[in-house]
Amino acid sequence: MRTFFFSSLLLVLSLSSFGQAPPCGGADGAPHPNGGGFVAATARASRTAYISTDASVCGRARVFDDAQVYGNARVYGNASVYINARVFGNARVFGNARVLGDAWVYGDAQVAGDTWVLDNVHVHGDALVFEEARVYGKAHVCGNAEVYGNTLVAGNAIIAGNAEVHGDARVYGDAHVYGDAHVYGDAHVHGDAHVYGDARVAGNADIASGLYNGEGPVEW
Repeated sequence: MRTFFFSSLLLVLSLSSFGQAPPCGGADGAPHPNGGGFVAATARASRTAYISTDASVCGRARVFDDAQVYGNARVYGNASVYINARVFGNARVFGNARVLGDAWVYGDAQVAGDTWVLDNVHVHGDALVFEEARVYGKAHVCGNAEVYGNTLVAGNAIIAGNAEVHGDARVYGDAHVYGDAHVYGDAHVHGDAHVYGDARVAGNADIASGLYNGEGPVEW
């Protein structure tokens, strides 16, 4: 306990001397033995995980297995990062979010709420994945894209640009949604379909191929 206290104090004093805010809002904690990043006393990070010097694990967050948190990344709230997942850059994972498998969250991306990001998914750029969204397979969510609601994004799907996928929508297969497009309601976009521009795909629409660029809504 004494070692834990002094390690935590030294880290906070060191950061304060350089004019930086202490990690985890000044919460009690200590450097992780593998990488030296700050782990709050209320959080958990297994010894096999890697937490780099400038990264932090706060609140009641969990980092397990061979997961890595590095760069200026933060994992906090009740979030969990495990197996071989990576969170890096300036990425944030929080709320009750789960990032697992070989998934990567990086850049300035944020994953929050009750979301699950797994398998070989990449969430990057300034992308947001939140609420109860599920993203798996080899999907990419990038740019300024937002995926939220009860959405499912899977397969080799790409959500990019300023696109939004929300509601109970499903985007999977090799489908791409980008530009300022929105896919929502109970719509399904799959196969090799591309939805882009100012397109709005909603209701019970089911698009398995072709290009839709915003020349009017698609809704069935």
